[in-house]
Amino acid sequence: MEKYIPIIQKTTLFRGIVEKDLKCMLSCLNVTKKVYQKNEFIIHPGSKIQEIGLVVSGLALIVNEDVWGGRNIISELTIGTIFAESFACLLQIPEWISVVASEETTVLFFNINNILQVCSSFCQFHNQLIQNLVQTLAKKNVLLTKKMEYLSRKTIRDKLLTYLSEEALKNGKKTFMIPFNRKELAEYLSVDRSALSNEISKLQKEGFITSNKRQFTINATHKL
Repeated sequence: MEKYIPIIQKTTLFRGIVEKDLKCMLSCLNVTKKVYQKNEFIIHPGSKIQEIGLVVSGLALIVNEDVWGGRNIISELTIGTIFAESFACLLQIPEWISVVASEETTVLFFNINNILQVCSSFCQFHNQLIQNLVQTLAKKNVLLTKKMEYLSRKTIRDKLLTYLSEEALKNGKKTFMIPFNRKELAEYLSVDRSALSNEISKLQKEGFITSNKRQFTINATHKL
C-alpha cells in the first residue's frame, strides 16, 4: 500500500497530511484495494455506496446509462482522482450512475464511516481529512458546472470548441491530450459520434485545430 503514498498525497482529499501521518492513516482507515479489468463495472447503478474510491492506476469513466442502452459520459477518472464521495456521504441514497474501467484499473477504497468518525486512537489527521472532503465535494461541483456549460451550447462546434478551450487552459499549452477517444468524447458532449467527427474534420480544414486521435492543437491566432 505504501507505494501509492505519492499518489495519495497529491489528491485533494489527503492534501496537507504528511507522509508519517499518511502511513498511520492507511492502517487506521482500513483501506482496501481492488483491480478491475477493461469494461468491468467498478460501481453499478442502484448500489448503495459506503466507500470513497481513489484511482491509483489505469483509467475509469463515470457513466449515466438509460434503460434503452444510451450512454452519457459524465467525467473521466484519471490516476489520483477521487470518486463516489457524494453518494458515500449520503449513505442510503442509491448511486444513479455507473463507474466503468476504461482499461485495467486499480482502485483504493476508503470507508466513509472511518473518515467521518474519529477513531479510538484519536488520530490528529481526521479534522484535516474532513476539511479536505468538503473541499473535494466543492471542486467536483465546479467541474460539473463546467460540463453544464458545454452542454448548454447549441451547436456541436460550440460544445467542442468550449471543451477544447478548457482543456488547453487546464494543460497550460495549445497542444494537449484529451482522455477520451472519439466515441467517448461524443458521449461526454452528448452528441452524435459521426456528426462530431465531421465537425472535427471541418475545424481542421478551416485551420482552427489540428487533431491526431486524442491529441489536439488549438490555433489560437485563427479567429472564430
